[in-house]
Amino acid sequence: MRNELSQWRVLQEHFESMRELHLRDLFKEDKGRAEKFRLEAAGWVLDYSKNRINQKTMELLHQLAKTCGVEQARDAMFAGEHINGTEDRAVFHVALRNTSDEPMYVDGKDVMPEVREVLHKMAEFSRKIRAGQWWGHTGKPIRNVINVGIGGSDLGPAMATKALGAYAQRDLRVRFVSNIDATALAENVRDLNPEETLFVIASKTFTTQETLTNARSARRWLLDSLKDTAAVARHFVALSTAADRVAEFGIDARKNMFRFWDWVGGRYSLCSAIGLGLMVSIGPERFFEMLDGFHAMDEHFRKAPMEKNIPMTMALLGIWYINFFGAETHAVLPYEQYLQRLPAYLQQADMESNGKSINKSGKRVTYSTGPVIWGEPGTNGQHAFYQLIHQGTRLIPADFIGFARSQNPLGDHHDKLMANLMAQTEALAFGKTQEEVLAEGVDSKDVPFRTFEGNRPTNTLVSKELTPFSLGALIAAYEHKIFCQGVIWDIYSFDQWGVQLGKVLAGKVLEEISSESEPELSHDPSSNWLIKWYRENRKT
Repeated sequence: MRNELSQWRVLQEHFESMRELHLRDLFKEDKGRAEKFRLEAAGWVLDYSKNRINQKTMELLHQLAKTCGVEQARDAMFAGEHINGTEDRAVFHVALRNTSDEPMYVDGKDVMPEVREVLHKMAEFSRKIRAGQWWGHTGKPIRNVINVGIGGSDLGPAMATKALGAYAQRDLRVRFVSNIDATALAENVRDLNPEETLFVIASKTFTTQETLTNARSARRWLLDSLKDTAAVARHFVALSTAADRVAEFGIDARKNMFRFWDWVGGRYSLCSAIGLGLMVSIGPERFFEMLDGFHAMDEHFRKAPMEKNIPMTMALLGIWYINFFGAETHAVLPYEQYLQRLPAYLQQADMESNGKSINKSGKRVTYSTGPVIWGEPGTNGQHAFYQLIHQGTRLIPADFIGFARSQNPLGDHHDKLMANLMAQTEALAFGKTQEEVLAEGVDSKDVPFRTFEGNRPTNTLVSKELTPFSLGALIAAYEHKIFCQGVIWDIYSFDQWGVQLGKVLAGKVLEEISSESEPELSHDPSSNWLIKWYRENRKT
């Protein structure tokens, strides 16, 4: 077990000497702290000086990472080795954004020609849609594109399309449907003309229940209006590997299926064909700029020494709080409205990757692994949950994300936004002492309520502007942070078996609630009652 390593035990001893130290004292003791604990790469600056660490902390964390083989695991990933052990697959999303001329190999095969071929096909398709040169069945140009997927086939492109809304072609509507709840599809097509609407069906196997249910309903919605099954070929394309199933649906698999590979995990697939809706929205050129940003951070992660490496540093700080301070959650707080879906995207990226309790040897771990990821854009969160972060009983490390320039400059809005970001990290770090509160003339009986303990750790990530490049680099930084933490915890970060059990049981329950005769139920008493209740009430 990792917590039996001598490096872990040394860190535990060091933690005992650090746990009561306050950030006020750490800054007082080290005047160069703000500069010492600052890194820069791929257009981003990470200020991690407001963390409960000193130089020795980082040195000991680096030793732990080296002992756990983080650098070797990183190199194995970039070499295309099968590091997804439970599925015997490479983990090679870095090839999707390899904008260099270097080959990248999986099982002895350079995958870059196929990657570039798909990107070229995506670019041609996107340009036709954007230019009004892709016509629907009745000859009208497509002006509405709806991506139908779920999980990694939805969260990534949906988040990035919102994030890069400033670069969108405004006469095109690009929307995303994922939930099997009929309301999701109904509300997204309610104001659309079927003659001008195209659906992008994103499913690797073309069997995903939620996605295919929504796809079939979208097909019915289209045909209820256009009355001709031949219309499907002009109003549906697929992101898949299952050519036969795609063809059965009515899609021209040769022309209108965009493929990807089993070495691309769903939650890491934004740069693949899964990003087609995003490319339609912002255009191929901007999409390729995003790939450049991903690649720049990939190269930084691959080549920078651990002490200067942004993803590794973020990962180690997370280990420090989760495994030594006992933090259970981590907040992601973007001070940028366009990044409103980033916390939800990172929830899947992190929690589906590292929400594991079994190590690579098949044994239950005896230490905490992945944290709960959550957050909202600033300043909204300040009027919601920041009270708990400031004065609650839980330690909640947080990432603050901001930009020097706004995509929508309006008066002093952005100055006020960024002033709030900076003020919050300062307040969380240094708090407000009883003496400071008394000096303001506050009645002594009210002092406890107006005192802020501080010592709440934060990272601040800043870039000049939210662009496709900076977005790509930011996402890559978080991806690699998650990867490093998985290595240190000795877990497989690239499978998601926990998703499967519920799917299997849902199939059985669906048969029972749909049965015309009274089914014989063999679930637990609670589930049996719920099935009976639903059958009795769904039609009355």
